[in-house]
Amino acid sequence: MDISELLALKKELREQWRLLWRDRFDDRVKAEGVASNEYPNLFVEKGTVIIASRDYRPLSFHEILEMHLSFPVADIVDPSPSRGGVGKFIREVIMKEAGRRMPSPSPKPKSGKSQQPKKGGRGWLHFKFR
Repeated sequence: MDISELLALKKELREQWRLLWRDRFDDRVKAEGVASNEYPNLFVEKGTVIIASRDYRPLSFHEILEMHLSFPVADIVDPSPSRGGVGKFIREVIMKEAGRRMPSPSPKPKSGKSQQPKKGGRGWLHFKFR
């Protein structure tokens, strides 16, 4: 397959992925998101739980792409951020360099005087003791 065909397949899968998450049905009683349509290219049937609040491993676009393509080809077309892609490069290299370049903010000057206490230091109570 040519790289343009691989990118077209990735674009088509990504569009279906967006539709899956946009058109899902949120069941508030069971606290889960359910697929409202069938997506055969994403291996998702109608009524499949795609997100839940407890003990659930969510779908991964990269794993679906690996099912359509082999592992090394899927990493070339769409690198996983956890394995090292553009996002990981930005976090680890560029952000650390930007942190080194920016000077730390200077501390605020402290005045030696404190303000006069309210009510002469008696607090906020408005009654007198006899």
